[in-house]
Amino acid sequence: MFAHTNPLHMDVFQSVVRFEAEVVAMTAAMLGSKKKSSGGQICGNMTSGGTESILLAVKSSRDYMKTTKGIKKPEMIIPESAHSAYDKAAQYFNIKLWRVPVNKEFQADVKAIRRYINRNTILIVGSAPGFPHGIVDPIEELGQLASSFDICLHVDLCLGGFVLPFANKLGYPIPPFDFSVKGVTSISADVHKYGLAPKGTSVVLYRNHDLRKHQFVAVTEWSGGLYVSPTIAGSRPGGLIAGAWASMISLGEEGYLENTKKIMEVSKRLQKGIEEIPELFVIGRPDMTVVALGSNVVDIFEVNDIMSSKGWHLNALQRPNR
Repeated sequence: MFAHTNPLHMDVFQSVVRFEAEVVAMTAAMLGSKKKSSGGQICGNMTSGGTESILLAVKSSRDYMKTTKGIKKPEMIIPESAHSAYDKAAQYFNIKLWRVPVNKEFQADVKAIRRYINRNTILIVGSAPGFPHGIVDPIEELGQLASSFDICLHVDLCLGGFVLPFANKLGYPIPPFDFSVKGVTSISADVHKYGLAPKGTSVVLYRNHDLRKHQFVAVTEWSGGLYVSPTIAGSRPGGLIAGAWASMISLGEEGYLENTKKIMEVSKRLQKGIEEIPELFVIGRPDMTVVALGSNVVDIFEVNDIMSSKGWHLNALQRPNR
């Protein structure tokens, strides 16, 4: 029904514009907009995926810090477990990138990150959870650090955005991760992962409008008239936005709670099974549905090859090999 629609033309495709607004509002409500500590101004846009959400958050943080603090040689600091999209953002937006080793628990090392902060720092990053290990970074401590230095903090919830809020409600011990944490300025959450929306749908959120306005590009002098674009893409597929809206509406909180219960239970069973195999070990203490395993006895990549031949599809990771 919506394959022909394009939210760039807001006056023509009003229903798709409303769908996007409602997806953003529902996602924001999941991630702290209803809590007093959030400030009540949380806003954002839909994007094509986690990479674009991260790119936009980095770009907006860069321009916000240039406007508010006059930073012209921007730098950002990320844990080595953070997604490769930050490397892409650093290249695209001419930002110096510091990648800091994680601690023994495979979390962002707050003390190490603090040592890299200087007058050109615009942004630090935490993941909830990180893709490689499924471990939530200490977002509260990172928030305190960002607040004390008056810099931005982006939380990558691309993987966990549609699981952690519900795992929390189910009683799992999830550390704070959303806008309820002071210092968090932006969040990315993928609807096309555990939100079960069509591929190509993510949300980027900001604590307030002052931050988000730096995401937009407005061209007033073009002979084609006024051109305003909120994301990297100009034209965007309205069908995907409608699909994301339909997924969230049809599943609802009850559906996501049920799904989260199932996948959390399965991941705990997997973790228990791995721990019962003497030659294998689990990396760190997984907080969610991602479980990384390694071995000091066998070649873990050979294990992966054999699992692949049996129909399993696992991600081969490195540093350490797992």
